[in-house]
Amino acid sequence: MQLGAFSVSLTVKDIAASQAFYQKLGFEVFGGDAAHNWLILKNGDCIIGLFQGMFEKNILTFNPGWDSNARQLASFTDVRDLQRQLRAQGVTLESEADESTTGPASFVVLDPDGNPILVDQHV
Repeated sequence: MQLGAFSVSLTVKDIAASQAFYQKLGFEVFGGDAAHNWLILKNGDCIIGLFQGMFEKNILTFNPGWDSNARQLASFTDVRDLQRQLRAQGVTLESEADESTTGPASFVVLDPDGNPILVDQHV
C-alpha cells in the first residue's frame, strides 16, 4: 500500500514560537500561511506541519499523489482505493472520502491508541 508523502501535523499553541524553534533545528518554511495559523516546514525529506487552533491532537499525515516536494507523482493509488483496501481489512474510518468523486479527497483513521492518521490527497 503506497500512501504518498509523509509528514507530522503538529497542533501548536503559538505558531511564531514553534516556527522559530523548528528553524533552529534546520527546518525551513516550505508552504502555508502564518497569518492563517498554519505552516509547512521541511528539513531534507522531513516534513512537519504547524497548525495553531485547527486540530485537537497531532496527526500523522500521508499525501497520495505527492512526493516529498509536493510534486505530483506520475502514478499513485487514489485515496478512494486506499480507503476501500483499509475497509476491506476491517479498519474503521473516522471520516471518509466520497467515492463518487475524483481528485482531491481525504479520510481519517485512528490507530489502536487513538492517534489520528489523515490520508489527504491534493491531486
